[in-house]
Amino acid sequence: MRYLTAGESHGPALVGILEGIPAGLRLAAADVNRDLMRRQAGYGRGQRMSIEHDEIEWLAGVRFGETLGSPIALMIRNRDFSRWQERMATEGPETGPIFTRPRPGHADLAGALKYDRRDARDILERASARETATRVALGAIAKAFLRHFGIEIISHVVALGDVTAPPPPSLDLEAIDASLVRCADPEASAAMVQAIDAARLKGDTLGGVVEVRAVGVPVGLGAHVHWDRKLDGRLGQAMLSVPAIKGLEIGAANWSAGVPGSQVHDEIVYTPEQGFTRPTNRAGGSEGGISNGEPIWVRAAMKPLSSLRRPLKSVDMATKEPFLAQVERSDITAVPAAGVVLEAVMALVLAELVLEKFGGDSLGDVDQAYRYFLGRVRP
Repeated sequence: MRYLTAGESHGPALVGILEGIPAGLRLAAADVNRDLMRRQAGYGRGQRMSIEHDEIEWLAGVRFGETLGSPIALMIRNRDFSRWQERMATEGPETGPIFTRPRPGHADLAGALKYDRRDARDILERASARETATRVALGAIAKAFLRHFGIEIISHVVALGDVTAPPPPSLDLEAIDASLVRCADPEASAAMVQAIDAARLKGDTLGGVVEVRAVGVPVGLGAHVHWDRKLDGRLGQAMLSVPAIKGLEIGAANWSAGVPGSQVHDEIVYTPEQGFTRPTNRAGGSEGGISNGEPIWVRAAMKPLSSLRRPLKSVDMATKEPFLAQVERSDITAVPAAGVVLEAVMALVLAELVLEKFGGDSLGDVDQAYRYFLGRVRP
C-alpha cells in the first residue's frame, strides 16, 4: 500500500491518492468527512477553520460505495483560494508582495535556501499543516479497512502547555470528541482551556502531548528481519512526519529508561480461553519490531506552533537586515487536532502492515488469510 498527497495551503485544492486497498470495501464520503470535521475542531484553532468546511470529492477507485481495487483518488477544495487566486496563480506574471521574512521554527528559510526560492511562500504553502487534511481523509479509508478486522484507533490529549491530565480509567471516543480540547479528564480539560485563553492574551502558542491507541491489533504485524520492516520504526517515521511533532514514546519508554528491567518487561501468561497474553503492556504492543497482540499505544509530543502573534526576531532574506518575522494567520494550539491526524497516520501504517501480512486483491481474500492466521495463533 502507498499514498501520495499534493496541493498548497492556499491553492485550489488538496489531492490524495491511495493505492493498495483491496476491492470490496464499503466506503462512504460521510465517513471520511466525519474525520475531516474532527480535525477542524478543538479549542484554540484559528480563523482558517471558520473559512474551510472540508469535504471530499471522490475522483477514482470507488463505485457505488465500494472500492474497486484500483487507486483511490480524492480531492478537498480550499474555499480560501477565492481570496488567493492572483497570488497563487499557476500561470501568468507574479503579482503581490513576496514573503522574505522567514519565521523561526518554520520551514521558510531552510526550504527557500534548499530550493533556491526568493519567495518563501513557495515553501510555506506546502509545508503548512493544511496538508494533513489529505492524510486524515486517506487515513479514514485505512480506518474503514482496519475496522473490518476489529481494529480501532483512538486518541486523546494527555498534556497541553503545563496542564497534565491523569490517566483515564477508560477511553470513550464520543466523550473525548465532546471535550473542547479532546481530553478525557473534565477537570484537566477545563484547565487546558484556561491555559489557551492565557496564551491568546499574550500572543503566544502552546504545545502538548497526544496519546494514540490501537486496540484489536493481532500479533504478527511488522518484522524483526530488517530495520525498515520494524513496526516501531514505521510508526515513528510516519508520526514524526506530522508537522510540529518532535518526539515519540512507544509504550512506557520514558519511564522504563530509569528503572530496572525486572520492573519493565511484560510477563507472559497462557489461558485456553485467550491464548498468550500479558497482564501489563509497558512495551506498548510491540516487541522486536513485531506487534505482540496487545494494544499499541504511542505518545507524541507536539511543539508550540511557530506562527506567533508576537513575532520573534528574524532576518529579511532579500536585504539581510534584521526584522521581526512575518505574521501569518495561526492557531493558538493545534494539539487537539493533532490527535486526529496521528490517528490517520497510524491507521495508514497498520493498514499497510495488515496487507503485507494477509494481502489479497479482494477484501474476501484478505479476510480469509486473516481468519486462517488467527485460527493458528489463538485458541
